[in-house]
Amino acid sequence: MYLTVKEAAEYLSIPESKVEKMIFQRKIRAIHDGDDYLIYKDQFNTHMKQMEKYKKLVEEIMNEPVPEDIDIKDED
Repeated sequence: MYLTVKEAAEYLSIPESKVEKMIFQRKIRAIHDGDDYLIYKDQFNTHMKQMEKYKKLVEEIMNEPVPEDIDIKDED
């Protein structure tokens, strides 16, 4: 099953131009049938799940407290 650019944009709640930009940047794989770009649905879903995992990982890393370094002391 394939998704059109319009269907993918509706699924992600983003403009069609953004989906096309992601295709041109090769962030989303698509085939061109002469008129439209078609996105393979299973691969698209897998990609979006991986992106969600990556976002969670980045959030966890960013929310980790910075450990206090024992070598940094006020020398005044």
